[in-house]
Amino acid sequence: MRHRVAGKRLNRDTDSRKALRRNLIKQLFEHERIKTTRSKAIAVRGEAEKLITLAKNGNSAGEIEMVNARRKAAAELSDPEAVKRLFDEIAPRFENRQGGYTRIIKLGPRQGDAAEMALLELIED
Repeated sequence: MRHRVAGKRLNRDTDSRKALRRNLIKQLFEHERIKTTRSKAIAVRGEAEKLITLAKNGNSAGEIEMVNARRKAAAELSDPEAVKRLFDEIAPRFENRQGGYTRIIKLGPRQGDAAEMALLELIED
């Protein structure tokens, strides 16, 4: 039984799964749209939206809270360029939005292995 077990394993060990999620979130913030499998998109979507909310709340708070929010985001992403882009470009765009910053669009099966593909993108406001 999987009662109260959060997250998807994605057929990887813990370190590989963390690295995959970090890379996918980093690429999403860099390109604002990524093409991946549907299960990976669903697994990454929640974490990406939490980081956008963290950045949005950090920008609107005081200076000390903003530094703390940037440190939390840097610990999750481990890429200074992605953190800078998140706080300076992406978070201000969603200032008046309460949530739902990303969209998943189904693309159909991949030709090689018939894996269900999806497009994960940031919503344009």
